[in-house]
Amino acid sequence: MVTPPPTSTDETPGCVSRRIERWRRGAIDVVDDWVAEEHPVAMACNGVAFAVMMATPCDLEDFALGFALSEGLIAEPAQLLETEIRPLLEGTQLAMTLREDAHGAHLDPADDRLLPGRSGCGICGTRQLENAVRQPAPVRSDLRITHAALERALDALRRRQPMTALTGAVHAAGWASADGELVLVREDVGRHNALDKLVGALHRSGRDPAAGFAVVTSRASYEMASKTASAGIGLLAAISAPTALAIELARSAGLTLVGFARPGSHNIYTHPERLQA
Repeated sequence: MVTPPPTSTDETPGCVSRRIERWRRGAIDVVDDWVAEEHPVAMACNGVAFAVMMATPCDLEDFALGFALSEGLIAEPAQLLETEIRPLLEGTQLAMTLREDAHGAHLDPADDRLLPGRSGCGICGTRQLENAVRQPAPVRSDLRITHAALERALDALRRRQPMTALTGAVHAAGWASADGELVLVREDVGRHNALDKLVGALHRSGRDPAAGFAVVTSRASYEMASKTASAGIGLLAAISAPTALAIELARSAGLTLVGFARPGSHNIYTHPERLQA
């Protein structure tokens, strides 16, 4: 039996339809199913290649800005002057034009990260140990939220993932205001890419990252904690577990790290003072 294809995803970029055979209780149906795109995205700064990330090809201007900030290519959004999205046969290039006072404007191909990164790991292209584990500046945030606000944001995040609803194959990162209102959400096959896109979207929309908190549908790895702290966000809540290195980094950076965030329960690993009854 052939099932009609899914409806159009014009409003859900990052998803494509593929013909599959679906086995259910001894019967096979031929159907069209939605799957998430995984696409090479090359980052270049002032004409110099920097990294190739496997990512979902949507919200790419957000991705460029968030990636440039979290990787230390720029110190502030104003140093990214322009991002040109160049479709190529092999993938997509994000050609970033950086101000001359930005670190990324003067890359040394012999020292910097010029290797591919996978969708599951944002530091896979890092050549040197000192670049793999970077200590972000201390978080300067006087954010205080209630446990109820955190649960409100987590509940909203479950309902704000169109790509996940179609494919079941992507991560989401969201930013909520102090009262738990989920303001922005970005999705990607890579958890760190989703967070970079979120950080970029925050700055492009003119919001202060320190005025709210981040919620993610993944584990809290070292890099997720590092990117959150680097963005100036004071609290990161993950639905899965943190790693030991993420906990140590969060403690030293002043980041409140929450794991196993589920309806009715969550664990607070560092700086619990930001969560109030």
